[in-house]
Amino acid sequence: MHASAGAARERHAQHRAGAEAEGDAQRGGDEGVRDRRRVVPSTEDRVEDPADQGHAERGAHLPPRPDGAYGLVIDGRRVRQGTIPGGRVLRIDPSTWSSGTAPQAEVEEGRPGLLRFADLPAGSKEVEIWLPHDEATELFTLRSNAALDASGHSGRKTWLHHGSSISHGSNARHPTGIWPAMAARLAGVDLVNLGLGGSALLDPFVARTIRDQQADFISLKLGINVVNMDLMRLRGFGPAVHGFLDTIREGHEATPLLVLSPILCPIHEDTPGPSLPVFSGGQLVRHTR
Repeated sequence: MHASAGAARERHAQHRAGAEAEGDAQRGGDEGVRDRRRVVPSTEDRVEDPADQGHAERGAHLPPRPDGAYGLVIDGRRVRQGTIPGGRVLRIDPSTWSSGTAPQAEVEEGRPGLLRFADLPAGSKEVEIWLPHDEATELFTLRSNAALDASGHSGRKTWLHHGSSISHGSNARHPTGIWPAMAARLAGVDLVNLGLGGSALLDPFVARTIRDQQADFISLKLGINVVNMDLMRLRGFGPAVHGFLDTIREGHEATPLLVLSPILCPIHEDTPGPSLPVFSGGQLVRHTR
């Protein structure tokens, strides 16, 4: 689950100012609260047009991705955000990527870190800490200088959504800014976001997960990653979609379910997959087959 599904809610029962929620980042030490995995391109990676070369040659440097943002929401309103620099980093070399093989990758260990939200307003309030939508977080400890009570069920209906990187939150600056989170907030519902960047591929385990999850509404955005991966032909795609839906219906016989086809994707309107990245000057300039 991503930030919208994994937001941690705690209610401050003490009517006092200066309540602090602290989080220590665990990256190999004995103390701390999270093991964060950032996916970044290597600064040594150089890539040129694979359509011309037949494979990825070394070319332009790629900058590392920024640290993921943690959002602080109080009584339904985002009031602050913060980051923890460093962390355990999964470094990927895109120059080794091809349509048939995974790119070379290595893990760089990091040191524990700390994120503190201090000087919170006085009084009882519902506090949510939204975890980064673009990196993994393992929470070990949550500390406060006021008593905390776990929030009960909100009473709101639950919307479950599954889709591609657009649903995952691609290019969003903070976890409450991804479109499913914004839509859920406007609709007044709780969100379980199963957006999987590059991996909405009709996998049976995803259908089983949705089948077994409580939900009042379900939406599925299907198709674009299947094209990106050049995964199926029409003969296999139709039955795969029907099988995916049939599995979900085993646990949600009458739950409203909406299936969305892909939105506009210029790189694939006239060109089939698979997608291969092309970089120039450290920037992704286009995808090609």
